[in-house]
Amino acid sequence: MERTLHGDAGVTTVFEGERATVRRLRKAKLVVLDGTKKAQEVEIDKTRCSGGRSIINDIVLQDKAVSATHFDVAVRDDGYWLRDLDSSNGTFVGDLRVREVKLRPGTTFRIGNTQIQFQPLQDVVEIELSTEDRFDQVIGTSSAMREIFAQLARVAPSELTCMIAGETGTGKELIARAIHSASQRKDQPFVVLDCSAIPRELIESTLFGHEKGSFTGAVGQHHGCFEQADRGTIFLDEIGELDISLQPKLLRVLEQREIKRVGGDRTIKVDVRVVAATNRDLRAEVNAGNFREDLYFRLSVVHIELPPLRERREDIPLMAQQFLREIVSRRGVAMSFGQDAMNALFGYAWPGNVRELRNVVERAASLSDGPVITRSDLVFGQESGLSPLVSHDLMQTGAAAARRAAILMGISGTVGEAIQRDDASGPAIFDPGLFKAGYGFKQAKQTVVDAFESAYLKALMERNNGNISRSAQEAGLTRYHLRELLKRHQLMPR
Repeated sequence: MERTLHGDAGVTTVFEGERATVRRLRKAKLVVLDGTKKAQEVEIDKTRCSGGRSIINDIVLQDKAVSATHFDVAVRDDGYWLRDLDSSNGTFVGDLRVREVKLRPGTTFRIGNTQIQFQPLQDVVEIELSTEDRFDQVIGTSSAMREIFAQLARVAPSELTCMIAGETGTGKELIARAIHSASQRKDQPFVVLDCSAIPRELIESTLFGHEKGSFTGAVGQHHGCFEQADRGTIFLDEIGELDISLQPKLLRVLEQREIKRVGGDRTIKVDVRVVAATNRDLRAEVNAGNFREDLYFRLSVVHIELPPLRERREDIPLMAQQFLREIVSRRGVAMSFGQDAMNALFGYAWPGNVRELRNVVERAASLSDGPVITRSDLVFGQESGLSPLVSHDLMQTGAAAARRAAILMGISGTVGEAIQRDDASGPAIFDPGLFKAGYGFKQAKQTVVDAFESAYLKALMERNNGNISRSAQEAGLTRYHLRELLKRHQLMPR
C-alpha cells in the first residue's frame, strides 16, 4: 500500500509499506536580482547546487567580491538549506552574516555585491531509490544509500569519470571497487593509488612511471599506475592531497589519455577509467588555491557524496550484523548482538564512520565471553575504563607481547606455526607471568591482540618491502582488508 510523507519546501517521500521507493522534490530556483549578472536564473533540480566565480559552480558570478566557490544550497528532508563555504566576504541574510540557514520562499541573501532570491517552483523532479539494500559489497537500507545505489547502477556501466566525496571511513574505496565491478572493465586491473601515502618526490614516478637512470635510484624502467591500470580502472584516493605542481600533468592525462614516463620522451597511450575520492571539501581547496578548478571540473563529471554514518543510523544494525557474520564465518562459531549492545551501537555518534563500526564489532567479537555481545563488550573511541597508570602498564605489557610475536614470526615464518609452538625452542607470546594482578581480562586480552596484529603486520610489510599486494597474498587477506588493518595500526607505507 502506497503512502506519502510530506516535508517542508516540497520534499515528498513515497513509501510502499515501510520502505521508501522514491523522493519527489519540488523544484526551486535562484534568481540574481542585481549585481554583474542581473536576471540570471538557475533551477535547483538536484540535491545540491553551488554558486561562486569558479566555472565548477551551477551559478557562476563575475562579482570580484565573491569567492571561487562561495555558497551552496542543499535539499534535505526538512527543506532547502543555504550554507556559506568559508567564503572571504561572507554570506548575509539581511544584516546577519550566516554560516547555515534554512531558506523560506522569497528569502533573499547577499554574497559580495550580488543579491540572490530563493523562489520555489511548481514543477517536481523524482529522485529514484534502489529497491536493493546492496550494491556489490556496499550495503545500506537507508534512503540516502539507496539513492546512491540507484545512481551507481546508472553510472557504473558507463566510462564516466567519478568523484567520490565523504568523510574518512565512509567507504569510498568500496564504492570505487563497486563501480569497477559493475563496469565493462571488471575483468581488467583495478589499481589503487593513495595520494596521501606517496612522498612528493616520488608521486610523479608512481603515477606515470620512469625510465632507467632518470634519477638517482632509478635502476630500471618502471611502469606507473596509469600503465598498470591500462584497459581497467585507476582509483586515485585522497586526490585532495595531490601536490599542486603535479595537478596540470594529471589534467593532461585525463584530457588526452596519454602519459610520458619520467626521463622519457615517448608518449604512451593509456585506456583507463578514472575514479577519484577525497575527504576534503575540494571547493574550499579551490578557494584556497590548493586545487585547480579545471582539474576539479574534469574529475567531477559524476559526483557521489557519501553521507556520514550518523546521518543514516538506520543502516547501523544491517552493517553490524553483516560485519559480525563475516567474523564468525571465519571462526566457525555462532554469535549475536544483545539488545543493549545494539542500542549502544545505534546511539553512538561514529566519528570514524563505517570503518570505526567494523573495528568496534571486530573488537567486541574478540573480547566477548559468550555467544552474545553485550554493551560491556563494546569499546567506543577512547573509552577504556582504565586509569592513565593502568593504561601505561598495559601498553608496556603489550610492547613485551609484541617483541615476543616479532621474534616468533622471525623464527617460524607463519602465524600458525608461531601460535602452535609450545616447545622450548622459542619464547611464548602468552607467558603466564606476563600480566600482573589487577588487569581486567578483556583489557589485557585486547592489549595482546593489538600488539600481535601490529607486530605481525610490521614484519609482514618489511618482508615484502612495503608491497601491499604481495603482503595481502601472503597473509591470505584481501588488499582492502590489509589496508584497513595497516591504517588502524598506523603502518601504511609512506
